[in-house]
Amino acid sequence: MKFLRKTYKILLIFSFSGLFLPGYSSLQVPEEQQIPVPLLNKLVLGNDSVYFSDGNWTSGNFYIDHGIYTISPIPYFLNSIFFEFKSSENSVFPLYFQYFLEGFDDDWLNITSYNIKEYSNLDEGEYTIRVRNLSASGEAGKTFSLNFRIKPPVYRTKIAYSIYFVFVVLVLWAIIQARTFQFAKERYELERIINERTEEMVKEMDKSDNLLANVLPKDTADELKSKGKVSKRKYKMATVLFSDIQGFTKIAEEMNPEKLIDELDTFFFHFDSVVEKYNIEKIKTIGDAYMCAGGIPDKNRTNPVEVVLAAIEMQEYMKKLKKTAEIRNQNFWDIRIGIHTGPVIAGVVGQKKLSYDIWGDTVNTASRMESSGEPGKVNISGTTYEMVKKFFICEYRGKMPVKYKGEIDMYFVNGVRPELSIDMKGLPNKKFRTRLQLLRLTDVEEDLLMKLENGLPDNLSFHNLKHTVNVSTQVELIGRAEGISDEEIILVQTAGLFHDSGFLDGYENYKQTSCYYARDMLPKYGYSENQIEDVCKLIMSARMHVSSGNKLEEILCDANLMYLGRVDCIQMMKNLAKEMVDNNVLSSEKEWFEKQIEFIKDHEFFTATARALREVSKEEQRKKMEELI
Repeated sequence: MKFLRKTYKILLIFSFSGLFLPGYSSLQVPEEQQIPVPLLNKLVLGNDSVYFSDGNWTSGNFYIDHGIYTISPIPYFLNSIFFEFKSSENSVFPLYFQYFLEGFDDDWLNITSYNIKEYSNLDEGEYTIRVRNLSASGEAGKTFSLNFRIKPPVYRTKIAYSIYFVFVVLVLWAIIQARTFQFAKERYELERIINERTEEMVKEMDKSDNLLANVLPKDTADELKSKGKVSKRKYKMATVLFSDIQGFTKIAEEMNPEKLIDELDTFFFHFDSVVEKYNIEKIKTIGDAYMCAGGIPDKNRTNPVEVVLAAIEMQEYMKKLKKTAEIRNQNFWDIRIGIHTGPVIAGVVGQKKLSYDIWGDTVNTASRMESSGEPGKVNISGTTYEMVKKFFICEYRGKMPVKYKGEIDMYFVNGVRPELSIDMKGLPNKKFRTRLQLLRLTDVEEDLLMKLENGLPDNLSFHNLKHTVNVSTQVELIGRAEGISDEEIILVQTAGLFHDSGFLDGYENYKQTSCYYARDMLPKYGYSENQIEDVCKLIMSARMHVSSGNKLEEILCDANLMYLGRVDCIQMMKNLAKEMVDNNVLSSEKEWFEKQIEFIKDHEFFTATARALREVSKEEQRKKMEELI
């Protein structure tokens, strides 16, 4: 077979050589011709768009680089491609075509005589169309190659995918937001329901607390709620008041029951407001009897005065009602009031229907004071008289027999002392309130000293409880000697008590902390805002050693430094130095004494009383300190 092909080629060469080459006869064998490269004749995209025909581009959007035979990217909607090829014009024998589309075909396709090739619906990607001519004997010529790329559809481009990604993200975000909103809405609804239920529970609890507070004192109610029971407490000094309506049994028999209860309710409602005004605890009512006590549950020394003030106000109220009844020709009620001061035991009795009550001989005696009294009068015992005689005009009744008690001194309270009343009309004036506040100052002192005793750090060897007591005592001594008023005594002595209370929270900013404690504690003891601010100003000036011209500041400064004139001055300074070293205020005690030598040299007490109370001169104190160093 190979032999026949070679023979055929030789004959063709010789025959064509004789036909086209001059000087050779037709019997000569022609020379072998090279198989030409196929030429692109027509390129149609998308079945009907002709972009190349007869060697010319018909569209400016596409061009061919003849160096690398590449056309510009083809849009995806033109992904059906029609190729038409032609052979070289100088080809003298028939040629065949063979096609191969890289990126689509696996290998060269079968040889064909057709010069056209069409590919439909090509996917996006890089392609190379390869075409070659073949002779009748099957010999292949050089390959024509054309590179082209079909662009992906718009919905599969990078921008599209980016848009899809963003869209998906937005959808997910919207879903998450919607779910979040839904969850938030559900949570809000649940919270609303919970809040409503909680609010309802709080209201019910408030009602229960208010009801419990009306039955029990606040501290007792809190103890009952936290522990489930209430311990009995003993009070060394409480003032018990009993009131009773004169002839109530007869009145009850003759009067309409509803009207009787209404009038009793009116009386007792007013009495409740009076005892609340004077910080007195209502104990109970039994029929027409009204019982209350001062000094419980909060202990205080002013309760005898406050209870007597409440009794006077109750009687004044009944007297007004009596005048109104007389004008209208109506029946009127008189009440007797009895008061006694002494120790009591307080506690809660009962499990279902709780009752706060007090017991003791003081209660019995107060009841006897009421039964031994007279309508429209306030009858007090001799014990109560001794505690209130500086505030009220009292009429001695002598020793009166009391059932099971023998004879007891009794007094009628006729009103507030003239010098302590407004325009001599029986209403307490400023002087009365000041004298009462002086008495209340003892309660402030007891409360604060207990707090200091339990709360001061152990490393305070100078600013301890003893120092506070000394300063408070010296303030009162110097203040009285310097002739300041009772109102000023209250201010400066209160400042003396609180001036170092800030050490409860440490050394840093202890003066400001002292003012915090003063503002927190003093309102419940009846101090006005102006008084509290004056106390705080005095506290802040306690370390100033330059005269400000303010007498109270000078008294407090002298009281604070009175140890400088005492025989134990050196020991006190040692204690102060040790305290400051322990609290990292000073590096050594020697440093402290060196500073104090110069301080003592220039120091002088402001007040004549403090100078008179000096036991050792400052020169002697300075010499002792120099010897110590």
